[in-house]
Amino acid sequence: MPDSPARRTFLATCGAGAAWAACPRAFAATAAATWPRYRDAIVVDACGSPGRPDGDALDAGELADIRAGGVTAINFTVGAVGSYADDFEKTLRNIAFWDAQIAAHPDTLLKVVRGAGLDEAKRSGRLGIVFGFQDTTMYGEDLERFDLFHDLGVRIVQLTYNRRNLVGDGCMEPGNAGLSRFGLELVARLNERGTLIDLSHCGQRTTREGILSSKRPVAITHTGCAAVTEAPRNKRDEELRLLAERGGVAGIYIMPYLRAQGQVQADDVIRHLEHALDVCGEDHVGIGTDGTTSGVEVTEAYKKQFADEIAERARRGIAAPGERADSFTFAPDLNTPSRFERIALLLSRRGHSDARIEKVLGANFARLWREVMV
Repeated sequence: MPDSPARRTFLATCGAGAAWAACPRAFAATAAATWPRYRDAIVVDACGSPGRPDGDALDAGELADIRAGGVTAINFTVGAVGSYADDFEKTLRNIAFWDAQIAAHPDTLLKVVRGAGLDEAKRSGRLGIVFGFQDTTMYGEDLERFDLFHDLGVRIVQLTYNRRNLVGDGCMEPGNAGLSRFGLELVARLNERGTLIDLSHCGQRTTREGILSSKRPVAITHTGCAAVTEAPRNKRDEELRLLAERGGVAGIYIMPYLRAQGQVQADDVIRHLEHALDVCGEDHVGIGTDGTTSGVEVTEAYKKQFADEIAERARRGIAAPGERADSFTFAPDLNTPSRFERIALLLSRRGHSDARIEKVLGANFARLWREVMV
């Protein structure tokens, strides 16, 4: 295969973890492969970020990756996490920055505030961006702030991050206390204003109580299956089953928590997707990569930045078991803007029907977003 930036990035990534001797063969076997229905499908990344991990203003290469990737819409985290001291101010700054980015690139990006906006994103070939939170610390004790952020376009709200907040317990809290009265009030407000509830980092009781207390279906936008790999960030079958029974959708991520050790690979993503399909049914499973639309170039600078971030998260007490400096938060064989199409191809080769694959790629989350975000 001829040399290219994509191939060099892939091979650099292959050297990141254990021995990746098969990486060149895997890349060559899949780089040119396509899934015939991909460009017609609605593709939803239920948790991801436009561009690269640096969070800077989008450049021409990142915009080209967005267009090449074919993703219809993305739930993008604009809220701060893990503290109360300045999360309100940080979140306002983040929203202002990304509003400006969307305004600067109207031919590539579209802000989506209703489920129906998915159709315009697909029709126009732009990436629909839904503003979301992965914590509720920016509200403080004041639910009037909910209305402020709703007016600014926030339409997906995860009730907790890994630790306890005023709403409920995250997955790392040993007390596992569930939702507070304040949390129940917030759930009711989210239902009233057409905002999707996300339970991805929530503790077991918070997850169950969030599903049961909501009058609308809810989401677990980015998770794995605890029955496949036991980890606090992964959901048990009983939680996944209850979510599906009440109309919700679970998104499988591309994160280290999909395996007990070593670097996550595409095969791990498929294992968790197939288990979720067995438990939830094909109408209630999707993908939330927890990654970026561009592939990650694994340089020495990136490795240092990644290690520093892991150390900082541990220092702040917001890290979860499985976060390791030698295990990157992406799969080397999916480290490309076309990762969704590669997942579709892998599912197809394992005998999944085209109709089921379209549901997993985005139709299930699109249905949920249209139902809730009105």
